[in-house]
Amino acid sequence: MAAFPNNTLRSFKPLSPTFNSSTVRNSVLARNSVSQVPSSTGAVSAKEKRSFPGKPEADVVVIGSGIGGLCCAGLLARYQQDVLVLESHDLPGGAAHSFDIKGFKFDSGPSLFSGFQSKGPQANPLSQDLEKYASANAVREWKKLLDAILPLSAAAMALPPLSIRGDLGVLSTAAARYAPSLLKSFVQMGPQGALGATKLLRPFSEIIDSLELKDPFIRNWVDLLAFLLAGVKSNGILSAEMIYMFAEWYKPGCCLEYPLHGSGAIVDGLVRGLKKFGGRISLGSHVEKIVVENGRATGVKLRSGQFIRAKKAVVSNASMWDTLNLLPKEVVPKSYLDRTKTTPQCESFMHLHLGFDAEDVRKDLGIHHIVVNDWDRGVDADQNVVLISVPSVLSPDLAPPGKHVLHAYLPGTEPFDLWKGFDRKSSAYKELKAERSEVMWRAVERAVGPGFSREKCEVKLVGSPLTHQRFLRRNRGTYGPAIQAGKDSFPGHSTSIPQLYCCGDSTFPGIGVPAVAASGAIVANSLVSVSQHSELLDAIGI
Repeated sequence: MAAFPNNTLRSFKPLSPTFNSSTVRNSVLARNSVSQVPSSTGAVSAKEKRSFPGKPEADVVVIGSGIGGLCCAGLLARYQQDVLVLESHDLPGGAAHSFDIKGFKFDSGPSLFSGFQSKGPQANPLSQDLEKYASANAVREWKKLLDAILPLSAAAMALPPLSIRGDLGVLSTAAARYAPSLLKSFVQMGPQGALGATKLLRPFSEIIDSLELKDPFIRNWVDLLAFLLAGVKSNGILSAEMIYMFAEWYKPGCCLEYPLHGSGAIVDGLVRGLKKFGGRISLGSHVEKIVVENGRATGVKLRSGQFIRAKKAVVSNASMWDTLNLLPKEVVPKSYLDRTKTTPQCESFMHLHLGFDAEDVRKDLGIHHIVVNDWDRGVDADQNVVLISVPSVLSPDLAPPGKHVLHAYLPGTEPFDLWKGFDRKSSAYKELKAERSEVMWRAVERAVGPGFSREKCEVKLVGSPLTHQRFLRRNRGTYGPAIQAGKDSFPGHSTSIPQLYCCGDSTFPGIGVPAVAASGAIVANSLVSVSQHSELLDAIGI
């Protein structure tokens, strides 16, 4: 078992403590539905009206309200663009949305956060236990790794992601603007460090190999961190991404964080920012097709049959496979089709959402736990790694008084083919859910302790890859593209169809909350002038 020590975790409060997410949602979101019926998973089904609420056009139409789509739309609104987000679900947030069952507020996706702040006591989730659980040699190798890569973080972090755009304007907003800080970082690193910086766009495993790190615990741990971040092990993740995150995770004063009010509070904050600058979002508005006229993306057609015009661009926050399915077959170039169909996918998820009495479990219960059943099988093996979060230990409002809310999941390792073709109402499907969720139940019992009882849980929800596919509109319920650094690269954001752009985990920089947020920002920056982009960078002081 690899668990984050209970005394090393601290909360982060990105929003006002008086912020009530449910109140704000009801006041700022248009729902294109006439009925909302809770399902057994906490999702809501919606019947669309015949007519779209509001003006059926915008400068930019964004398909999907995941983190990438909301970041893109929010920035576009800040750039004074008329932007409209269309979301099929009755809740915003995509894979990061939250939902309520019997007063328990559950995260549907991300629960590990960092980078919001760097204050507080040292919270290194490895250093305090390394010698205890591994060896003195592991300590030496870990120090060797940090000594080698932390100086490189200056180069990895010298270029703010918000300065990036997808055209030659990047020479002004990024290269010229931040050239002094980049040059300074290379000077500070010295010749050896500058040489190492050339490996930033190579697999992180190459840095590990060059340092001759052989301790099994160290290599397994680094593989686990890479897999949790991007769905691939250290031989598949870019060194730049790992080094950037290492700078957040292992610098003095850092800590893992969790937003008060849950991950849904982050989504609410993004929606609030979108609305503040005049942007619109419509829930229960399912996009059936991207409309292409005279070779250009000119809008979308809703399931209701209504056409929503996009005067400047359509941005898809759907996966590459789902975006392909929205396009008329006759307009898709063969190269685009082949690239999408041949890109391998990460596997899917199993989820366990529980609500239970806090009185029965230990009072020092920590928020985050990671259970690795067998290191030798590899962190990407199915039924091997279980992530567990109990966010109510830091944010009690996520559960009724005296209760805990818990989310456990298998992170992108559950094979979709095991579930393909099952009738979700069949006894066979229920039996398979019980069988495949057992590893999560055992991990929860291990992490929470002897006071925990399955039978006493007030809420028990098991989600399968079919659940993931159905409610998150994810092709095969996938975590995203399984693209290996050094062998292939994530697609850019423009497409072969003029005025159609993509953001999210199927585009550069890849999978994970920081990456998809950056992708949305890059698209927004690319749709406005260099002067507007530069003015924004000046306004926020970077």
